[in-house]
Amino acid sequence: MGIKGLMKLLADNAPNGMKEQKFESYFGRKIAIDASMSIYQFLIVVGRSGTEMLTNEAGETTSHLVGMFSRTIRLLEAGIKPVYVFDGKPPDLKKQELAKRYSRREDATDDLAKATESGNKEDIEKFSKRTVKVTSQHNDDCKKLLRLMGVPAVEAPSEAEAQCAALCKAEKVYAVASEDMDSLTFGAPKFLRHLMDPSSKKIPVMEFDISKVLEGLELSMDQFIDLCILCGCDYCDSIRGIGPQTALKLVRQHGSMESILENINKERYQIPDDWPYEEARRLFKEPLVVTDDEQTELKWAAPDEEGLVNFLVKENGFNIDRVTKAIEKIKTAKNKSSQGRLESFFKPVSTSAPVKRKGTKCVLVSPSPVTKFKTLSLRSRPGVLGRLIFPSLELGSNYSVPLSRHFCFGI
Repeated sequence: MGIKGLMKLLADNAPNGMKEQKFESYFGRKIAIDASMSIYQFLIVVGRSGTEMLTNEAGETTSHLVGMFSRTIRLLEAGIKPVYVFDGKPPDLKKQELAKRYSRREDATDDLAKATESGNKEDIEKFSKRTVKVTSQHNDDCKKLLRLMGVPAVEAPSEAEAQCAALCKAEKVYAVASEDMDSLTFGAPKFLRHLMDPSSKKIPVMEFDISKVLEGLELSMDQFIDLCILCGCDYCDSIRGIGPQTALKLVRQHGSMESILENINKERYQIPDDWPYEEARRLFKEPLVVTDDEQTELKWAAPDEEGLVNFLVKENGFNIDRVTKAIEKIKTAKNKSSQGRLESFFKPVSTSAPVKRKGTKCVLVSPSPVTKFKTLSLRSRPGVLGRLIFPSLELGSNYSVPLSRHFCFGI
């Protein structure tokens, strides 16, 4: 579900915390991706027509494999280094939300049966998507595929988005990519939406910077977490009548959830019985994640060509020619991404005093205005050949500033 209404709230109140970026601008970046969210999107979109989905000869769904294979190749071709993070055991506090999702799928299944019986194609399309669920088999299939492609897959002990945020905070990746906004609540320094959208949509990537978000909202990280809980999250119900804008106003006015609950108009706003906001806060602030360097070591490897052919072609009925071409794309992309980003070629310059070279002498040059390159002849000095040319910065027809005020020569 994510955080209800957070996207619009940030757009209205912290616009400097978000910016549109081109997909190609993430060349050389390592990005942690919420795998379950991506798989869910693939199951809904890839090869679906009504209740029909892509399957292999055994009747097993392959939409998730097609989506994961093609979308990951697109990332690799753009020079992006993806890291897919898979959900572990959900926290107990999420059981209520999972029960609601199960109930909604059951209702959608009944509605789908009615739509199918009446032949209403629009309703069939709508309700069939609502019945989709990511299973452990879907996850296992995608983990196997990614490892064969040479792309790291991390298994989170609990929430994938919390693990993604931990990788980002540890600077193992540049950003977290998902469609749910929970990653920001878990404290991810940078968060991306629409990175996994198909290129046909032509939607720019939306990048969020948590430090600028907090600055725009005029909140601390603890207050931001309380704001998200008030808006509505996966861990507890929201307070009826309090939407995102009201929640922001209350947090700014009172500073903390405890103060809000103490001063809120109890007749107007009904606080749920035994409202577990403290436990929800703890899950956002101290989630169960892996932080050990060995367990979170990220490695990108060459694709297992034979393994990919066996898994995709022989076991799941993929076209051999397309898979072979795709493998070549992966190999080419791996060589391309190994070039790194431009800034990685530059190191910070030391600010310590420069080492004096023996046998040198420095001469100051007059800073008198010049209008073009100034040439200094060294022919009069025995043993020194050549001419030095100092460029100047033109500021107009009457002024210019020399870019060099002195020079050194050997003696």
